[in-house]
Amino acid sequence: MLCVLVLLIPLLTTVLSASFAWRAWVGWTTAASSASILGLGIALSVRATSHAPLMALHGALRADALSSFMVVVIGTVSLLATLFTPRTMRQEIESGVTTVRFARRYVVLMQVFITCMLMAVLTANLGVLWVSIEATTIATTFLVSHRRTDGAYEASWKYVILCSIGIALAFLGTVLVYFAELHVGSLHQSASLDWTSVMAIAHHLNPSVMRLAFALLVLGYGTKVGLVPMHSWLPDAHSQAPAPVSALMSGVLLTVAFYALLRFKAIADAALGTAFPRTLLIVVGIASLVLASGMLIAQRDLKRMLAYSSIEHMGLLALGAAAGTPLAIAAVLLHILGHGITKSVLFLSSGEIYHVEGTTEIAKISGMLARRPVLGGVFGFGLMALVGFPPFSLFVSELSMARAEVDVGLWWVVAISLACLGAIFGAIAMHARQLLMGVGPSPSEGPTATARSVAVPLVTALVICAVIGVVAWPLQSLLHSAAHVVVP
Repeated sequence: MLCVLVLLIPLLTTVLSASFAWRAWVGWTTAASSASILGLGIALSVRATSHAPLMALHGALRADALSSFMVVVIGTVSLLATLFTPRTMRQEIESGVTTVRFARRYVVLMQVFITCMLMAVLTANLGVLWVSIEATTIATTFLVSHRRTDGAYEASWKYVILCSIGIALAFLGTVLVYFAELHVGSLHQSASLDWTSVMAIAHHLNPSVMRLAFALLVLGYGTKVGLVPMHSWLPDAHSQAPAPVSALMSGVLLTVAFYALLRFKAIADAALGTAFPRTLLIVVGIASLVLASGMLIAQRDLKRMLAYSSIEHMGLLALGAAAGTPLAIAAVLLHILGHGITKSVLFLSSGEIYHVEGTTEIAKISGMLARRPVLGGVFGFGLMALVGFPPFSLFVSELSMARAEVDVGLWWVVAISLACLGAIFGAIAMHARQLLMGVGPSPSEGPTATARSVAVPLVTALVICAVIGVVAWPLQSLLHSAAHVVVP
């Protein structure tokens, strides 16, 4: 019943949003829906750590520790994004950027987007997983072009073309997994793309077919994750989308696609051993880190800077998954949650900065701490969390991933990662200095206050991120159980 409720609530909210013209109460309803999803995700997680996976709809839905954890991540990030929906829509309607009609479409598509991500992590079938992630592409394409500018249309076209190519490659990889299963299914059971059925015979799957399948899956789902070489849609889409959409895309859509890779990695490890999957993930992970470190130095736009940082963090996740030990996977999952919270705070802050400054060009924004101390402070602490300063959880997860990589002999990967992270830290520190402490126009009436509706959720999210980095017990058993789903 819990699994059904997790999907039913955003579906009903979608119908409600489509049935009424845009009003602020509609936006608050979506926030209540996201809060309910978070609560149900916590309930699923508590159950998953002490019981067998929860099944629903005759086995069509399945919630184990890994999928329950992802529901918590989706609920957390979507709650932050939807809390800002009424304010964002009001600002855009007042400024003439959008209309009441397009505001209603925006809210409907946001709910469809959230529902598709929830379906992706709760389905028991790997084929439905592919369909759900493809459906997120359709919904987010229209959200990226929401503002109907030339740049937004160009970004949405680039996004839909590249992600469609990627998801087609992922489809071929999924078909090959099914093909490999057909050749052993007659010996054990009827072939199925059900997760448990595939895992039960994974060690019998044809290695040659599985090598090609996993390569296609890494390239295909890696496109959606934002891994090199199919990453180029990400900076354009994230910079053009409204701030809550960027928060959802960067904070959770990328990691939902990475969740798919983790599922297939477990199958590939059983069929091939760890060497081949590890090599592929190391290649795309290091390439993503190297590219992000170079591009971050050259960035001139605030939201594009945050987008390239997402590529960096997805590269770190790939390297953590490459290590493949329970410690590494637990650290990867902790990093997914910390990155989701931190990036949501930063993208939502950047939306507020755009509203008050009228630009996201770094060179045109300066002295935020003096002129807007609360907003500048939130953004500054968000950047500290992003680059892995303690006590924020990204520090703990990055350190744990590095330790796990050294434990399996990947010390050279850690060395390359540290060099890239050093360059990234320098680049972000340089941009942060301009944004927060640069010499800007002197405020004529003293520092400007930031609305409580902006400050309270963002500060609360940063505090939670710091608490998670210091106190591990609320998540420890869940992370342990979820890691053993990927590494039996």
